[in-house]
Amino acid sequence: MLLTVSERIALLSILPREKGIVTIRIVRQLREDLSFSEEEIRALELREEEGRTLWRADRAEPKEVSVGEKATDMVVAALREADREERLVEAHIPLWDRFIEKVKEDA
Repeated sequence: MLLTVSERIALLSILPREKGIVTIRIVRQLREDLSFSEEEIRALELREEEGRTLWRADRAEPKEVSVGEKATDMVVAALREADREERLVEAHIPLWDRFIEKVKEDA
């Protein structure tokens, strides 16, 4: 799945931090796949300023990230939980459209 820099950051923010061992292993792998290499950090000039993540949009290329069936289920569950708890922010909208709306279409 091709994900933009903002989608990768938003997805990293929504993944569960605590779960059972099987889930956490899947989350760990997904976090590693979503993370930014040192080369990407330099190229994008990725940085934190005043609690915000900033980067050079003109250098940002989507990254192919493998998101398996179980990982997709976890993302959907995390988005729905954040929605119920009213913790979603504008950056989560593309993820909602990509994961939740896709689940509806596939059903």
